[in-house]
Amino acid sequence: MIKKSAFRTKKFHMALPCTALALLSGPAMAHDGMHAAGLLAGLLHPVSGGDHLLAMIAVGLWAAAQNPTARRWLPALFPLAMLLGALAAAGGVALAGMESLIGLSVVVLGMLTVFSVRMPAWAGGLLLAAFALAHGQAHGLEMPADGASLAYFLGFSAATALLHLAGMLAANHAGRFASRVAGLGIALAGTWMMLA
Repeated sequence: MIKKSAFRTKKFHMALPCTALALLSGPAMAHDGMHAAGLLAGLLHPVSGGDHLLAMIAVGLWAAAQNPTARRWLPALFPLAMLLGALAAAGGVALAGMESLIGLSVVVLGMLTVFSVRMPAWAGGLLLAAFALAHGQAHGLEMPADGASLAYFLGFSAATALLHLAGMLAANHAGRFASRVAGLGIALAGTWMMLA
């Protein structure tokens, strides 16, 4: 009994850094109209705003609680749908309510993690695709006008995939309780961002 309690305490302490990051992240959105260029700018873009960073980690946390098939393809679907959103934005196609959908993605993905929600694969895929299109729009609106567009696309796609992987690894290592605590922190941070 003592060992089990100590194990739970260790898991709780592992969740604290993720929760602190979620709660301390301000409403600094990553889509402020800046135009950066190149691979490095693309890599840094998803971590330059709390909304993108938390949503990407939450995708990994939530995916880790899904069945083995969904666990593999849900995190892969997000960057692909995000690229479509970015290409659409670069082509002048605007998604209505982009900012609200991005904020909502942080809250919803956090709550899905809190409750370890499992849904049919098609429903989870549609939900993630909708959120990914909004995040992609934000990235696409800030696509550089110079010749480094491809590198920028590759950069933010790679960073997104790495953040998904980080969320999955954290969930697998820390366990379900710690993931739920982190998910709650993410959802609260997302709510604050939307209200700020």
